[in-house]
Amino acid sequence: MSEEKKENKDYSAGSIQVLEGLEAVRKRPAMYIGDVGVKGLHHLVYEVVDNSIDEALAGHCDKISVVINEDNSITVEDNGRGIPIDYHEKEKKSALEVVMTVLHAGGKFDKDSYKVSGGLHGVGVSCVNALSSDLRAEVHRKGELWVQEYNIGKPIEDVKKVGDTDLTGTKITFKPDADIFQETNYNYEILEKRMRELAFLNKGIRISLTDLRELDEEGNPRSEEFFSEGGLKEFVQFLDKTRDPIIEDVIYMDGEREGIPIEVAMVYNNSYSENLHSYVNNISTHEGGTHLTGFRRGLTNTLKKYAEESGLLSKLKFEISGDDFREGLTAVISIKVAEPQFEGQTKTKLGNREVSAPVSQGVSEMLSYYLEEHPKDAKVIVEKVILAAQARHAAKKAREMVQRKTVMSSNSLPGKLADCASKDPYKSEIYLVEGDSAGGTAKQGRDRDFQAILPLRGKILNVEKAMQHKIFENEEIKNIYTALGVRVGTEEDSKALDTSKLRYHKIVIMCDADVDGSHIQTLILTFFFRHMRELIEAGYIYIATPPLYQIKKGQQSHYAWNDDERDRLLQQLRTAKSSNISVQRYKGLGEMNEIQLWDTTMNPENRTLRQVTVESGAEADRIFSMLMGDEVPPRREFIEKHAKYANLDI
Repeated sequence: MSEEKKENKDYSAGSIQVLEGLEAVRKRPAMYIGDVGVKGLHHLVYEVVDNSIDEALAGHCDKISVVINEDNSITVEDNGRGIPIDYHEKEKKSALEVVMTVLHAGGKFDKDSYKVSGGLHGVGVSCVNALSSDLRAEVHRKGELWVQEYNIGKPIEDVKKVGDTDLTGTKITFKPDADIFQETNYNYEILEKRMRELAFLNKGIRISLTDLRELDEEGNPRSEEFFSEGGLKEFVQFLDKTRDPIIEDVIYMDGEREGIPIEVAMVYNNSYSENLHSYVNNISTHEGGTHLTGFRRGLTNTLKKYAEESGLLSKLKFEISGDDFREGLTAVISIKVAEPQFEGQTKTKLGNREVSAPVSQGVSEMLSYYLEEHPKDAKVIVEKVILAAQARHAAKKAREMVQRKTVMSSNSLPGKLADCASKDPYKSEIYLVEGDSAGGTAKQGRDRDFQAILPLRGKILNVEKAMQHKIFENEEIKNIYTALGVRVGTEEDSKALDTSKLRYHKIVIMCDADVDGSHIQTLILTFFFRHMRELIEAGYIYIATPPLYQIKKGQQSHYAWNDDERDRLLQQLRTAKSSNISVQRYKGLGEMNEIQLWDTTMNPENRTLRQVTVESGAEADRIFSMLMGDEVPPRREFIEKHAKYANLDI
């Protein structure tokens, strides 16, 4: 990093602007970090890392280290300038203490210090401090090492100099407060996904992740370093590793339009799905926004113009829609905006109107150049678009069949559906049950007032490898659409989903606890992710967890959901007086009677439902493509890495 670049603006106590004091964070933590579950716990790490990323975006940092310590505390260290420690005139204390203890305090509100920032609201590190039982801040700055420690957000003592240093940067170590969080055990895989994503989005920055809780046979901790020289170009290749590309190169641009840094990478593959992932200042905008609108406009207009001028559309008897240009497309769009306007507090949809035109112009120029330079690939892309258009027209009739059946009259509902009495979607739930046998048991055991049952015969279609009209022709999928009461898209926008007449706000997937059941579960989840993702994002999709074992001692029945629970129960039940204990391993839902199924899996007072959420759209897209696509080697590698146990019923 050049000295000239580092010293372009003076970053000192005067750069720290205070908007309001730190209050209510501990009383209402969900307002600031989303929730106090697993998501909120990991969000603490992201907030601290975002500060280091902002230093990198400002040109002052290229190394970030994240360590999960043995006691589940986290250490984040960077080689940036270090948080200022000099005296803050307004607050009458060190600038470091201001940053760590005052909400909405930071250099991000001073445009001279940071032009672009991910943690825009400035609540990051002070919120982390407020929600940590202990936090230690170490600052290497101007040859000196300064330290301050905090307890539940309050400084234990003043900022003090503890020595000299040749380093620069900030090191934050914090331990989440167990009184606030439901769970304080960090998940390596969740942090790994985000660190990898940040490395792709910020090329040239080295981000390491180390887990001191997990050592190999030689005593080395689990560790990985993420570094991307190619940025989004490598990101797209990573996402599409499990798909077959139909063009040779990644179409890529990295430049600035009207003062907005824009990076775009895209590639076409032989799949039937569209996979667009957009980011603003490293924040995933899964609901899209003006930057995504600009991308789509630039893509559609440029490809359509090229196709018309090349004469490749001359034999087509109908108009091509925007969807056709995006079938089989994987693209990542990342922009940096000085003052982003996000719709809602979740930061998932960009509202800046001035962004759309520059993105559209940049994409149009990038694509026009590529098509001219690669005529062979251009022809392949247009042929893919034409096939998509033909398939869309074939799907229209199948879609209309589903549409005609999807009305609110009870006569139109699938014959296999055992509906509930309640017509209030908020109170109603539907179980998608594997097999007619288990479906029959569930119908007998359910509470008819609010629980509906839809048995599914066998394995539903793998939508990852199916053309759209085949999906709408599949009987089981048609029954799901009809039973739920959702309407599928129009010919012009086949991706749209009308959920205004959704009949249930709990959609529960209930399958056997075996390999086949897991496969059926994954097929159903793939369908929801690709064609009804709105229902996942709204929090309506759940997975039932039937027990694996029934343990009987006399007339009493106990249930275990895994081998550890079984062993623990057996140890508790075995006494000198009685050893008359039997253990039954359930091979499927059909082996339970209706009372057992109700007690263990369907009774709201006893059951355990796992809500399906999408932590990272890009990672979910990659996993579904790998598990359900055509490429075998990546799937085998994934299974070998993650399958610790294999239970075979032979």
